[in-house]
Formats: sequence, C-alpha cells, structure tokens
Amino acid sequence: MAGHSQFKNIMHRKGRVDAVRSKLFGKLAREITVAARLGVPDPAMNARLRAAILAARAENVPKDNIERAIKKASGADSETYEEIRYEGYGPGGAALIVEAQTDNRNRTASDVRSAFTKSGGSLAETGAVAFLFDRVGVVAFPAPVADADTMLEAAIEAGADDVRSGADGHEVTCAQDSFSEVAKALETRFGEPTRTGLVWKAQATIDVDDETGEKLLRLVEVIEDQDDVQNVYVNFALSEALMAKLEA
Repeated sequence: MAGHSQFKNIMHRKGRVDAVRSKLFGKLAREITVAARLGVPDPAMNARLRAAILAARAENVPKDNIERAIKKASGADSETYEEIRYEGYGPGGAALIVEAQTDNRNRTASDVRSAFTKSGGSLAETGAVAFLFDRVGVVAFPAPVADADTMLEAAIEAGADDVRSGADGHEVTCAQDSFSEVAKALETRFGEPTRTGLVWKAQATIDVDDETGEKLLRLVEVIEDQDDVQNVYVNFALSEALMAKLEA
C-alpha cells in the first residue's frame, strides 16, 4: 500500500510527473524491502510482501526493481527502517494519519511537522485522531472478474464486512484480524487482486468547501512529498465540482 492516497491520481496529474513517479518507485521499493526483511522473502508465505509487490505492479514498477528490492532485504548492509505513525489536523478540522518508514526518527518527525505547519495544518499527539479511523483490510479486484452480486456473496462467505462495486472494480473490506483468511479465500476464487493490504479507513467523512478542499489537497501533497512518508489517510471528502475541476 505504499504511496497510498485517495487523491493520488489528481495530484499526479498536476505536474512533476517524472519526479513524482521516481519518488513513488523509491517508496514502493522500500516497502518491499521492509516487508521482505520482516518476514520471509517469498510473497507466497509473506502477505505483506505480496501486498507490496501488488502495489508496485499496479504502478508499473519494473520487475528488475522489484527483485532488487527483495534481494536487498537479505544484504548485510541493508538499512534498518523504523515504522512510525503520525497524526494531525488540517484546515477545516480534517484529520490525517501519516505512516512513515525511517532510519532517522528525528529527521522524519521534523520533516512531517514542517509539512503540516507550512500548509496550514498541525501535528498532534499519537492517538489524537486515530479513534476517528478503523484499521481494516482491503482486497480489490477489477470489475470484469465478477458482477456485484457474485462478489458480495463471495465476500460474505469469506467473512468480509463490506463490498463496494462499480465501474472501477470491486473493493472488499474486512476486519484486521480476518484479513489474511478473507484475502486468501477471495484470491482463490477470483485470482490475483489489484490491491491488498491494511489501511486506515475513516469512520465518517466531513464535507469541506472548495477553498478548504484545495488547501487540504495541498497539505496532503506536501506531506506525501516527504521521502520517508509511505501513506496518508484522511477523513474529508471533496465536492464533486472540485473533483471535476481538478481532474480536468
């Protein structure tokens, strides 16, 4: 799930495509290395590694890059990364959760704090906004693998909690504790998913006006631009008018 953001596609269209892509490749490779180091370097036996590889494939990371990232985990000189969660607020009172992987906690904390501050947000204590989110598993499939009713039936049988089906595909969510079982059951039936992993899902979203929405998008973009930041999760929703404007 490295590089995750609900607004990733919008921000990538806004420019700096090559630079953004290079940075994203680096973050995806780091997650692969960390996942391989924490478990076994075999995606069939390591759910987190498999999720990281799927995320890399979804962004068209070359196969050689993926293989190098896995091999790097077994190297004696491989960096040791610490995983840290930051929480904060943005304009309009929106809540954000930031996941980072770092080999220098002080540097990353300073960079994330600065990113919040310069974009009208504020970093908060751990736990300040996490209660507004649920930690859940997500398994996504392309639309053609099944119709909505079939996917819903399969998800219920597998023990999932919710399914969203549309033209862009199917997104199945489940409790964190049952993630591995649900993912395995659905993959056995429908084949390899397009995305899988654990995420922070907002229990409810707040609506923001277009001016605040643009400020929040800028905040997310600045935070994601930090080298050590892997994922950003938010609890705000942009208006359809603003989404259409930004995607134009």
